[in-house]
Amino acid sequence: MSNERRLGRLTSLLRRRGIILPSYEIYGGVSGLIDYGPVGARIKRRVIDVWIDHWTSVGNVVEVDSPTITPEPVLVASGHVDEFNDHMSECGACGAVFRSDHLLEGLNPNPNSLEASDLDDKIADSAITCPSCGGFEWKGASPMNLMFPTRIGAKRGGRMAYMRPETAQGMFMLYPALFRHFRQRLPFGAIQTGKAYRNEISPRQGMIRLREFNMAELEYFIDPDELPNPDLGRWDSSVSLLPDPEGPHAGEHSMTFGEALGSGIVKHPTVAWFLALTWDFLVDVGVDPERIRFRQHASTEMAHYASDCWDCELNGEHGWVEAVGIANRTCHDLLSHQEHSGSKLLRGWRQFDSPRTETMEVLTPNGAVIGPTFKGDASAVADALSELTDVPDSLPFILTLADGTNVEVTEEMVTRRVEKVTVHGEYFTPHVIEPAFGIDRIIWHILDHSYSETEKEGKGYTILSLKQDVAPFDVVILPLFDKDGMGELARQISSRVSSMPGIHGDLDVSRSIGRRYARADEIGVPWAITVDHASLEDGTVTVRRRDDQTQVRAEVESLLSHLSSGTIGELF
Repeated sequence: MSNERRLGRLTSLLRRRGIILPSYEIYGGVSGLIDYGPVGARIKRRVIDVWIDHWTSVGNVVEVDSPTITPEPVLVASGHVDEFNDHMSECGACGAVFRSDHLLEGLNPNPNSLEASDLDDKIADSAITCPSCGGFEWKGASPMNLMFPTRIGAKRGGRMAYMRPETAQGMFMLYPALFRHFRQRLPFGAIQTGKAYRNEISPRQGMIRLREFNMAELEYFIDPDELPNPDLGRWDSSVSLLPDPEGPHAGEHSMTFGEALGSGIVKHPTVAWFLALTWDFLVDVGVDPERIRFRQHASTEMAHYASDCWDCELNGEHGWVEAVGIANRTCHDLLSHQEHSGSKLLRGWRQFDSPRTETMEVLTPNGAVIGPTFKGDASAVADALSELTDVPDSLPFILTLADGTNVEVTEEMVTRRVEKVTVHGEYFTPHVIEPAFGIDRIIWHILDHSYSETEKEGKGYTILSLKQDVAPFDVVILPLFDKDGMGELARQISSRVSSMPGIHGDLDVSRSIGRRYARADEIGVPWAITVDHASLEDGTVTVRRRDDQTQVRAEVESLLSHLSSGTIGELF
């Protein structure tokens, strides 16, 4: 079957079975928006649940939930207001707008790193035609910020804000609470799942490039002087790695994660660990391991906040597509938010092995002056003076308090002294390793990789071979006929299945048994229980395995016990 035909049939199946559908279709639809139908929403929920369980099982990772609306100052500090842009090119003939780098795909190895003038030159040199009208008249490429602006509050009194382009910034804002939660001990991490928004210039490829999409991110805070060094020995499978094409390891490599770290292809041990854990998650939810690779960003395409970044790319009907980004964000985010907010709460504390005696210059507050001058803020000023690590050479100077307030400290307010002090530790800005998952892209590839068609009775027969953990239902209960007591027994079994923790069952009584088997196979239900005439006599039912359609008879009690314990496969 050709790729185009297979893609069309898969897309048709997803719509027909209520998995993935276009949004607002009766009004013509909106490019870059999709709906998860009743079956697709269950698949999405189960994928997210597996993701959450996967990362929280690490032990020092907790889940948080922050708002999707983000005040502008947060995104100014993060760099998104200035840096979060794509270049767009407008056709002078028909007015259609496209992402400039998309027009050069296949003609340049890294078009999204080019400046506007270079994009214009290459579009002209390559004689790119407008995909809408076939014209050659292109206006100059110009940057467009991808965030959706909004306002918090009413009319003129409202604050400028944006719909979040990622979940990460909310987790950086929660760092002080996380630091307290983990009793001031690094490393630790926070995960968050939810919606993010990017006003894509030209959305395409269905679920691959959306304007509203589902993200799942982990921010892992570490001490850069005491790096976590996990054992990579348990990952013994070779994976495909594509290091920086401009670096010393250029070319495709097949090796284990431990070998990649040992050879210097992956330089940071925590990054290597997250590459391995990402691999585990993707394989666990049903992505074909033969269609996974890790590609390192070239220095010219690196995000402004990252010192290193690896994309986990999945191969499917749309070619190789980035589904996960694992970035070493260093201290960029926390340091930037410290500088913009003036907060001193975005730091870590590193305890020395033994106390140190140091000679240092200090400014001792003069309470007789500071008290009347600052009144209720006097203690905050004294605390801020005691925490100064870089005493200014001259006075007056501006002192930033813990809440971000700036005050002027004059010469009569303090006494300059040189003291010997005992230092037990030091403050530092933690570094962050971030795996960021595009849930919609992962779900697309799960569906793509699990979709197959075979011939059955002269007709095409479709199966989604979903892993049980992400299938919409673990089992479907089918009475042969909805009469003569078979329907009643099927409902009793369905009720017992529904009461099992973590098990999801479906009862289907509509149309012929063959049609119902086919429906279950098309949405990926791994097991089917059929209640027939014999079930009423001897208490046995037929259990059918989706992937090879093998059937066995089993007693109802034995079946339910195996289903509850996750050992139903032992019946075969």
